[in-house]
Amino acid sequence: MAKARELPGGGRAVEVEPRRVPGWFERFASSHGGVEETELNPRNVRVVAADGAVVEVDVPFGELPPPHGRQQGLAVTSLVEHLQTPRRIGLVLVRLGAHSVGIARGGEVERSNTDRHLVHGRNKAGGWSQQRFARRREGQSQRSLASAADAVAKTLLPEAAELDAVVLGGDKKALRALHEDARLTDFLARAEPRVLDVPEPRRTVLDDAAQRAIAVEIAIYDPGTAKALDNGR
Repeated sequence: MAKARELPGGGRAVEVEPRRVPGWFERFASSHGGVEETELNPRNVRVVAADGAVVEVDVPFGELPPPHGRQQGLAVTSLVEHLQTPRRIGLVLVRLGAHSVGIARGGEVERSNTDRHLVHGRNKAGGWSQQRFARRREGQSQRSLASAADAVAKTLLPEAAELDAVVLGGDKKALRALHEDARLTDFLARAEPRVLDVPEPRRTVLDDAAQRAIAVEIAIYDPGTAKALDNGR
């Protein structure tokens, strides 16, 4: 898995599959002269290399079990075990005009609901024609989001008690609209903070999201960036 993105203020973040996390940290330690210390917190793990490079991980799926605190050297065993715990995850991927929702276990989709709806792009023409077009587009948008909400209610709500986590993906504006559906408010409030950046939701996109959902995002800061961020805290 090679998903990566640049971070505001410097640094980069990469998604790493749970089974690859031990090897990733070993390679990080080897390429930075070893690891000085690891700081374990319930919702965050921070690893400081000998050359000043820093890795930070926001712990997904609840809290990291104790013990917490600072330890010398590389000490990520508890994080690895937490990440490798099998989980059944509800997935909600929504962009205006399409949705794909499902239930995945171990990165594999067990059941799903995927659909597309026509939503016209914006009309740049002016006057009455533009107003009529805008009303039509608004109606299409509402029907698309209503269909997505119905899919979540039908596919995921009956299984809510059996889900270990909920992961969202897609357009944040569309996802906010789903939160306003009274049926879904409490359920979506359980969602993980990280929202997956996905293209138009289709079944193949859902399959990819099922694997990304169990991956952990690792933030890496080079020595200069790490020092600047520490000074700014």
